Amino acid sequence: MRKILIVGAGKSTSVLIDYLLNKSASENLQLIIGDLQLENAERLAGGHPNAKAISLDIFKKEEREKAVKEADIVISMLPARFHIEVAKDCLHYGKNMVTASYISDEMQLLDEEVKKKNLVFMNEIGVDPGIDHMSAMHVIDRIRDAGGKMLLFESFTGGLVAPESDTNLWNYKFTWNPRNVVVAGQGGVAKFLQEGKFKYIPYNRLFRRTEFLEVKDYGKFEVYANRNSLKYKSIYGLDDVLTLYRGTIRRVGFSKAWNMFVQLGLTDDSYVMENSEEMSYRDFVNSFLPYSPTDSVELKFRHNLKIDQDDIMWEKLLELDIFNPNKKVGLKNATPAQILQKILMEKWSLAPDDKDMIVMYHKFGYELNGERKQIDATMVNIGKDQSHTAMARTVGLPVGIAAIKILNGTINTPGVQLPITKEVYEPILEELAENGIVFREEEKEYLGYNPFGMVGN
Repeated sequence: MRKILIVGAGKSTSVLIDYLLNKSASENLQLIIGDLQLENAERLAGGHPNAKAISLDIFKKEEREKAVKEADIVISMLPARFHIEVAKDCLHYGKNMVTASYISDEMQLLDEEVKKKNLVFMNEIGVDPGIDHMSAMHVIDRIRDAGGKMLLFESFTGGLVAPESDTNLWNYKFTWNPRNVVVAGQGGVAKFLQEGKFKYIPYNRLFRRTEFLEVKDYGKFEVYANRNSLKYKSIYGLDDVLTLYRGTIRRVGFSKAWNMFVQLGLTDDSYVMENSEEMSYRDFVNSFLPYSPTDSVELKFRHNLKIDQDDIMWEKLLELDIFNPNKKVGLKNATPAQILQKILMEKWSLAPDDKDMIVMYHKFGYELNGERKQIDATMVNIGKDQSHTAMARTVGLPVGIAAIKILNGTINTPGVQLPITKEVYEPILEELAENGIVFREEEKEYLGYNPFGMVGN
């Protein structure tokens, strides 16, 4: 049997493993599921005859090398920073590799050697990055093949809670790594292009520079800019495009409320707070407010951020119970971001029957035969429950499909790559559609970048 090693048995692997096990008989597959916690791997293996769970510590070199050496292809579902050690082993033992993560600088440095060994190291093959790449290039290539010229490309994705499970004032629950949500947008400036003008948004302004979009049957959303949209000029071959803007989708009102945390400094992850373990939630908030012998923490908070007591922003804060003097942080040497994450996880974690939702929205502006046109493409996918989430489906399915296509030689162009070629995206998008992940396209009049119907630059 052909062995697929899956390294890491976290939340996003449930659908991946189900998919591969369903294909295991017809594709002659044996899954080796390795995780630091053996019980996690055993739970996902589920006693299936074509699945084997192993304890795997990637920091133990011999253990890691043995697992890689025995596999025909390796899927790394580890946090992105840990892929590189697995990748070096794959290169040494001549194994193809798949990850859902962005290509790191260290991974890119392996490209020449990977090509020499005629191996495929497929990265960015999850949802965002992944399905966003494939669905975008599918339309962009179609426009170019017809003789069109790209003028505008905008792309937005959000991992959200489904409407039927939306039970808090923030209209949000964690559907992926909570830490990534808390520190989103930090460490740089958002860069993008609008009507030929370069635009920049520093972190302290990021959540107040939002724009709106509407998705049929699902209502209105807001978006804030991703860190660097400009790198997609070369990746997608959009060097002459006038507008290039990528962002993150949230329900309307989330960003304004989140900005309260940013302005106070509660999302900072660059330093440790003293005595954090014994600190109460109230102490934590008060640490960022001026001293007053008379004013309460609540009053200081409202005065500093100019929030009225009947403002919905205030209701959102009270819902999080962040002023509770009796709840302890309980984290040693914690950063503000780590403490905020703990507080939010108590209120924003998915309940067992909760459903999540992935929303993706692309806008393509182009010129063809002297006419300017526009295509809007949207995809919405709803999860099943807390375990089989839309996030797990939209990450796991493309990873699993890519792994089998590489094993079968359907995808065979060597190198460290992402899924932007027809060889990759055509068969994967076709199978994703068979599994209910479908884009709905609508042709519209091209208006350029003009979200508010105003003239300006």
